Amino acid sequence: MQTRLMATLLATAALAVAGCNSGSPSSSGTFPPAPPPPPPPPPETSTVRIVHASADAPNVDIVVEGDVAFGDVPFLAATPITELDSGDYEIQVDARLPGDGRLAVIGPVTLSLEADVQYNVLAIGNVGAEADSPAAFGPLILEQSQEEIAADEVRVRVVHGAPNAPAVNVFVTEPGDLAPGETPLGSFEFGEALAPVTVPEGEYQIRVAVEDSGAQVAVFDSGTVTLPGGADLLVTAVPNTGAGDAPVKLVVADGQSAFTLRDVNTPSNVRVVHASPDAPAVDVIVNDNFEVPFLADVPFPAASGFVGVEAGEYNVKVTAAGNAGAIVIDADVELPAGAETTVVAVGLLADIEPLLLADERRGIATESRVRIVHGAPTAGEVDIYVTAVGAGIEGVDPAIPGFEFLADTGYLSLEPGSYDVTVTLAGTDTVAIGPLPIEISAGGVYSAIARDPLPGTDAFGLILLDDFVVEDEVVEEL
Repeated sequence: MQTRLMATLLATAALAVAGCNSGSPSSSGTFPPAPPPPPPPPPETSTVRIVHASADAPNVDIVVEGDVAFGDVPFLAATPITELDSGDYEIQVDARLPGDGRLAVIGPVTLSLEADVQYNVLAIGNVGAEADSPAAFGPLILEQSQEEIAADEVRVRVVHGAPNAPAVNVFVTEPGDLAPGETPLGSFEFGEALAPVTVPEGEYQIRVAVEDSGAQVAVFDSGTVTLPGGADLLVTAVPNTGAGDAPVKLVVADGQSAFTLRDVNTPSNVRVVHASPDAPAVDVIVNDNFEVPFLADVPFPAASGFVGVEAGEYNVKVTAAGNAGAIVIDADVELPAGAETTVVAVGLLADIEPLLLADERRGIATESRVRIVHGAPTAGEVDIYVTAVGAGIEGVDPAIPGFEFLADTGYLSLEPGSYDVTVTLAGTDTVAIGPLPIEISAGGVYSAIARDPLPGTDAFGLILLDDFVVEDEVVEEL
């Protein structure tokens, strides 16, 4: 019996071994096991970069496939170079309107992205231009290869994005005077772009010029700039909306963000406002030049026009008119290139001080921009109402409650139209100013400084600046 059992076990084991070696199916698959399937090939990709280069457009949202990919993008900004799977995408650009409004200004359009192609999408032109105008707002889509850039080289592509500028020549040279007969990198008109060029890293000078009587006349000169190795630069000439006579400035998208290049001779614009109610007429002295005041005999409540000065740091003194020894303000002021600054002499004479306001007078076609500054020292805290004409303020919440002396609202975006501005003592219906009717237009920029009453009166008022026109309160520009 035992012998028979042993024989049975040996026979079963032999069959099992034979079965394993026969290649017949088993619970774990075939033998030898089939190799795993190869991994799927990586998806084909494209890259996209978007630049906001429309000077009169508001901030925008960039919508991809129904979702906001980049929100609240301002003029002169650029997205990073972003990798996407190749294929079709629905793209839309929504302008941000006053309040929570949105308006589709581009699209929706389908953008077909091909593999190994870089797409540069620029919003250029004027929103306020007629749709059939050559300067009309719209997208400019530029394609180029995704070739890698050597660590010691720079790829540069230049775009003409200034709708009011003529056809121009572009020179990218070593720093120094433009050589006679120098060949431009290219010549183009608004909406055109030069093909990408690759240059060694280093220092360069970028000039935009027009031809006049056979000579090249620069309308923009960057001075010496450093182009870093490995950079992929998209350089767009856009309208100059700040200080200086140069019609353009350059927005440089570097693959991560963007920065601005201004003409090397760009000044800083500055103006002065006399808002101290008990101070006499004043002289404004710059860098101790008492013999030739920067502004002379400025009365309360007057404002000068903007004056262009070389960018830098200045010492500003305010004295009683004609009395160099009666200095009431002595301050150092930094005036950056391209910036516009309003210097307001505020407060009662015993406590007079300079209030510096950063101005941004770029008009936006879809809105009016209004800024209010509290410069009335005896008014205390106030509430500001902006209402429909004739509507009054009963039952209305103030647009700006608890507005303190020296406070600045910044630029508020409002629908163009007619409004009443009313200023009350904070928390009360006691009217200090207004209702003052104002008419504001699309693209307009308006600044108002609340002031104390004029001598001999008890009515507070406003010093109106920028697109407000009040001839009797404006000092002639010097």
